Amino acid sequence: MGEAAAEFLAETIAIFRSQKALAERAIVQLDDDQLHVALHGETNCVAVIMKHMAGNMRSRWTDFLTTDGEKRDRHRDSEFIDHHPSRESVLSDWESGWACLFATLESLTVEDLDRTVHIRTEPHSVPQALLRQVSHYGYHVGQIVQVARVLVGDGAWETLSVPRGGSRAFNRRMFGEER
Repeated sequence: MGEAAAEFLAETIAIFRSQKALAERAIVQLDDDQLHVALHGETNCVAVIMKHMAGNMRSRWTDFLTTDGEKRDRHRDSEFIDHHPSRESVLSDWESGWACLFATLESLTVEDLDRTVHIRTEPHSVPQALLRQVSHYGYHVGQIVQVARVLVGDGAWETLSVPRGGSRAFNRRMFGEER
């Protein structure tokens, strides 16, 4: 299990770093006011999604191996209220969540993968808990990108992946040929 487990931990960390970077490539394209614009009354603005993710990260990753991932002092409902007065405040909160996540993940050992943790009293193997959060954060990163894409608009949006109609050129760069 050693090599595969070490690879799993390293890849999990890499995926989280990639998710964070993708979200930030979208967030940087928004002006300060756009961070607080919801596309619909029943949706969340980017600042709220970031706040929720940060709150979830602090709850899940603080004392990850020894306490339930849903901390008693977490006030999840308040995460969906936009109260950040500035971009700096939003980003500071965001960074604190990611710092907690990365500090915990980087401290995990291969042996920790055999342990059981709890989230809302439900037991999870450590790999299950990691994959649960990869999925959860990926969902919200997709929301951030979609909201940012709509708010920035076609003229100013810098694509975060292969642009429409650009697959042929992308494949030539990647493979040296068309596929």
